[in-house]
Amino acid sequence: MDVLFSSIPTAADRTSRAVVVIPTYNEAQNIGAALKQVMALEGEIAAIVVDDGSPDGTAAIVRQLQVEYPDRIGLIERPGKQGLGTAYLAGFRAALDAGFAYICEMDADFSHNPQDLPLLIEACRTSADVAIGSRYVGGVRVVNWPLSRLVLSYGAGVYTRAITRLPINDVTAGFKCFRRAVLEAIDLDRVKSNGYSFQIEMTYRAWRKGFSLVEVPIVFTERAEGQSKMSKSIVREAMRKVWELRWLDLRGKL
Repeated sequence: MDVLFSSIPTAADRTSRAVVVIPTYNEAQNIGAALKQVMALEGEIAAIVVDDGSPDGTAAIVRQLQVEYPDRIGLIERPGKQGLGTAYLAGFRAALDAGFAYICEMDADFSHNPQDLPLLIEACRTSADVAIGSRYVGGVRVVNWPLSRLVLSYGAGVYTRAITRLPINDVTAGFKCFRRAVLEAIDLDRVKSNGYSFQIEMTYRAWRKGFSLVEVPIVFTERAEGQSKMSKSIVREAMRKVWELRWLDLRGKL
């Protein structure tokens, strides 16, 4: 059952309100604390959690917090694990329907610091259409990653930029803010990536439509609680997807 907000933002709110979409699967150890940090931020940033039937009770924790923040915490419950990309798309559509002006995305596991959300939102308010929380602009800002994971991530960036020509350092970043006009311009029904390549696809589509990108330096900290969702199949999907995006673009079918 989808339970969003007890009240929809008014017309006046739509010029300024921001929301962060947070996909979850078995994040009971993190989601409560993450939401409380978002709720404590200035500007009354809202949150939409998209939970894929977590058996550990993640959704129940969100429902408890909805009682305290009925107009700021939304919940979309989906049956079974359906993937990162489709979770974000569901959250984006709900955020657009609710009238939010700035729509962010963030992991639930504190690898992204909720305290950095205002930096991304402010960048979109003042200078960019898409603000990207970057691990690699102006140096490497990653905590608790083994060298193998860092090399994989950095190498993926080099590979992706060589093929797509994306003018950013952190092409797989999952901490972003979009102006609503960006998501309205992208045909979300045509976005098919469902792993971490989803991040590449969304940024590439926004850039190719002429929207401006800016990288905001952040510190990325490997999760302390729960299990990483990274897998070899996710890496393989991303390697294929960049060629597909480039090919569609060259044929004018992006």
